[in-house]
Amino acid sequence: MPPAGAPLVLRGREVGRDDDGAVRPVVMAIVNRTTDSFYAPARYTDDAAALAAAHRAQEDGAAVLDVGGVRAGVGPEVGVAEEIDRVVPFVARVRAELPDLLISVDTWRADVARAAVEAGADLLNDTWAGHDPQLVEVAGRAGVGVVCSHTGGAVPRTDPWRVEYPTATDGPGGPEDGTAARDPRDGVTDDVVGTLRRAAARAVACGVPPSSVLVDPTHDFGKNTWHSLHLLRRTEELARLGHPVLMALSRKDFVGETLGLAPDDRLPGTLAATALAAWHGARVFRTHDVAASRQALDMVAAVRDEAPPRAATRGMA
Repeated sequence: MPPAGAPLVLRGREVGRDDDGAVRPVVMAIVNRTTDSFYAPARYTDDAAALAAAHRAQEDGAAVLDVGGVRAGVGPEVGVAEEIDRVVPFVARVRAELPDLLISVDTWRADVARAAVEAGADLLNDTWAGHDPQLVEVAGRAGVGVVCSHTGGAVPRTDPWRVEYPTATDGPGGPEDGTAARDPRDGVTDDVVGTLRRAAARAVACGVPPSSVLVDPTHDFGKNTWHSLHLLRRTEELARLGHPVLMALSRKDFVGETLGLAPDDRLPGTLAATALAAWHGARVFRTHDVAASRQALDMVAAVRDEAPPRAATRGMA
């Protein structure tokens, strides 16, 4: 069986471990304070609706709430002040009303990150791979977590176009001395692992605790569907980096293109990918569908013998 992934600790609290010691993968719910995110049901421009979604996420089993103020892909310009206005007051409200729910903010801007941390955020989800190098410094000074991501050099709010990675080559000796030949598609794996290793090392150097540094292969960002599928196969290599692995798979284009489905119909494919990644050591799952993801991940945890069934009475009475 693949080894378990590294634990996640945010502000000194281990996330994903029950009081009885059982280990369950962590669900990160999504609340987008946007008008144009690709999956319409996750858009919450109304404060009351967004807050209700946060309450519902916690009730359904989310331990972390990821709040975003700017669509990841191409769209109308959103300046720093507007992003702060969309996100920061909401973070403060969630912190006040749901003190046990950890809060992540999806931003690549250090100024937004700084304001979010002051409002109570526990994690900075830098989905654009250190585009603003000061963001990780904000995390280190504040003692909060940070997500290190991979975009293949793509800049914020751009879509991939004819992305290519070098063909993987065999290591020293290669097949001639009995070493198995590498999959040539592992060029993307090498790039992702190398990028995440360097980013995580910098985060630790900036003061972020290693167990608060998440690594995310960032499916779809700077990648085509073939790349994203291959990275899912290589989840164990990401887990070997020694940091908790975040998988943001929910309803993404690589799921839709694999199955030929629009975002509204991608939940079954997302859950299949989620279960595979969890089996191979991923620890945190960013999702639009908290209850369904929680159930899928609890099943994986039980099969891995890391957590018991919620109730086991069949044949016992």
